[in-house]
Parts: sequence; C-alpha cells; structure tokens
Amino acid sequence: MLQKLGLKQYEAACFVALSRLPHATAKEISEISDVPRTRVYDAVGVLESKGLVETHHASPKQFRVIPVDDATDVLRSEYQSTTETLRETLQSIDPVDTDTESTPSAEVWSLTGSDAIETRTRRLAEEADHEVVLVVGDSLVLTDALEETLRTAQRRGVSVTVGTYNGAQHDSLDSSGIETSSLDIPIFARAVAPDESSEISRILLVDRDAVLISSKPTDDGDDASERAVVGRGSTNGFVTIVCRTLLATIPPEFSDTAFGQVSQS
Repeated sequence: MLQKLGLKQYEAACFVALSRLPHATAKEISEISDVPRTRVYDAVGVLESKGLVETHHASPKQFRVIPVDDATDVLRSEYQSTTETLRETLQSIDPVDTDTESTPSAEVWSLTGSDAIETRTRRLAEEADHEVVLVVGDSLVLTDALEETLRTAQRRGVSVTVGTYNGAQHDSLDSSGIETSSLDIPIFARAVAPDESSEISRILLVDRDAVLISSKPTDDGDDASERAVVGRGSTNGFVTIVCRTLLATIPPEFSDTAFGQVSQS
C-alpha cells in the first residue's frame, strides 16, 4: 500500500519496521525489515527528506517515524500534489492534429472498474446543464461523493432524480438524503444475463445527451469487475435508444416531474 503512495520497496519496508519500534538504528531496521544495511541509510534518507522520519544524530544514529496521523497527512498531501502535477502536465500536452472527428457521434466506449465508473458518473453529472436521471440497481452505487455531486447539481438548478427498479434498493437508499422514487421499470428489472450472473448496477442519463450503463456480477464483490458503456450525442443511436426506452417505461405519475420535460435552469 505504501508503494502505491509513492514509496519504493526498501523505503516502505524501513518505514514499516520503524513503525514497530519507538526508535531504531540502521542495524536494527535491517534486522527487522530484511533490507540490506547498506541500503537502509539510503531508504531512511528518502523518508527523512519526505518528512516521515526523524533522526537523532547520536553514535550510532537513531531513527524514528513521525506519529501515524502526521505520516498519513504527509503522504496524502504528497499524493494529491503529485496527481495535481500529473493533471496539469497532461492538460498541457499539445494534441496531435488528425483528420478524425474529436467526438464521433456513433461511438460507444467501455470502462472497467468501480472507481473509474464512479469518477465518470460524477463527471457527467457535474457537466449537466438541465437534467440528471440516475437509476440505481445497487445501493453501493450511491456513494457519499456522488450524493454530494448530485446535491451540487441541484443547487445549480439542475433537475436531479434518483430512481430504483427494485423496492428493496429503494428502502436502503431512502435515508441517503437524496429524494428517490421506487419505479416499476420491467425492462431493466429483467436486465440480467440469461444465467443471472450479472445485473445492471446503474443507469445515468444526462441532458438526454449522454448515457452511462454499468453492470457487475451478482456474486462478485470485486470492485474491478464492474463494467460500463458510455455514449454521447443526440444523434448517437445508443443514447437515443436508451433515452426513449427509459422515458417510455416511466409510470405516468413521474412523467411530469422526474422524467418529464427538461427543467430549464
């Protein structure tokens, strides 16, 4: 986990070793971590430069890690700084001129992994000008971050509706703070694989111009197993079919509010 936050193997091993002791010499760190003693000094030096380790200049030198809460704050700050630098670098890269259209109207793109799908869901909702419709098949889809994104959209004047096609899911979402509607949408309630190995976890419709549909195995808790397809454009056949099918199956009592004409902000 520490390596995912930017520490190299020996640095992470030394950090963990020091976390188990009030303080330690390079020799003691090596014995606990199995890091060669000659590499301990380099690794601890990096940790010290990051502000994660303190040094007592005795003979021999003594090292100790800073408090756990402080260490996690340092790592979080560095991680966020690195990702922000990455964002700025990628945004500054000059695009390559091509003859292809930048936003093909007939294409549908696939996406894998709950984190990536959650990010795309939030991004599409943030871009909404008029309307966001989210049909939830899995209560875990409605994360705290997504709820806040939807509330922010509402404050901007965007019409936001969250619906379920499963009564049990509606009950579990009822305390989320986002108004939800229990909808009878047979076509989606039956939208599972023939062997019932997977089911739809979310359907997102934004401004009737963008659609995201995701599904995941019914018996697999692995977040990486969720998959989605995304389409954009009013002339995109995928978007048109999903939009019309969704709107056509909404009960009349919801048609004038949740899924009726786009409310202008």
